[in-house]
Amino acid sequence: MDEGSLTRQSLRSKSQSRLPMPRLLLLMLLLLLTALTTGCITPEERSDDQVSIVVSILPQKEFAESIGKEKVSVTVMIPPGASPATYEPGPGQLRDVSRAELYVRIGHIPFEKAWMGEIAAANPDMKIIDSSEGIEIIENDPHIWLSPALVRIQVERIAGALIEIDPDNEDYYIQNKESYLRDLDDLDAEIRKNLSGIDNRKFMVFHPAWGYFAREYGLEQIPIEVEGKEPSASELMRLVETAKAGNITVVFAAPQFNPESARAIAEEIGGTVVFIDPLAEDYVANMRAVSETLGRDLTS
Repeated sequence: MDEGSLTRQSLRSKSQSRLPMPRLLLLMLLLLLTALTTGCITPEERSDDQVSIVVSILPQKEFAESIGKEKVSVTVMIPPGASPATYEPGPGQLRDVSRAELYVRIGHIPFEKAWMGEIAAANPDMKIIDSSEGIEIIENDPHIWLSPALVRIQVERIAGALIEIDPDNEDYYIQNKESYLRDLDDLDAEIRKNLSGIDNRKFMVFHPAWGYFAREYGLEQIPIEVEGKEPSASELMRLVETAKAGNITVVFAAPQFNPESARAIAEEIGGTVVFIDPLAEDYVANMRAVSETLGRDLTS
């Protein structure tokens, strides 16, 4: 395949995004929501007396609900299929924030870097925690939820915040936390078992989400996209040569991103594109499925 053909393939089928709301208008709506809701909702008025939690990404929903169960209500800012690099919240979501008691940041995703100022302004009384605190961030990689070992740290942070907000149920939260930590230990054992027999420990992936996962389980990810930029035609050709030299026949992609570059490489190497989702809501089940997929497709 020539460079021109690769360029056409890499630019084809770009997904359309909705027009962003002007930041000034959104800020005005935020201030209005804050004025209308501040002081209007008390713990006694909450339905079922639940602690209202807002999180950034879907996997965090499982973390928070596994600890709080029926005593929490969890809202997710970035919906299924949306990218944390480009998503912008709507007024309805900011209304949810204005009523929340706790916001759990995942840490360093572009969505949070762009919007946490507005989110915090929507509810000055809301407690905000950064679940990446205590975790070493490697090369600005925000995907700390894709290592079960690092999720343990995040779960401890969420449990601590819940206990601070609702100390009467401390024992309940601790019991649930310990149960979920055991689930994470079981998941870790399953992942290691699923990856134990693979022949090729290098895998090619469009978006470099799996660095912490790869480090934890002795793998090496080869990313197609680097620093949010799709590869040029010459870079695609280099990746094709890398895949051929490494006997790579599967290119992994995520449903949140345009897979055309992954498909172009897979076509050149006579391979296939396989989707693995770094942002699925059912975290334990999804990570188990991802490890099964890798265990199957990295075995020659």
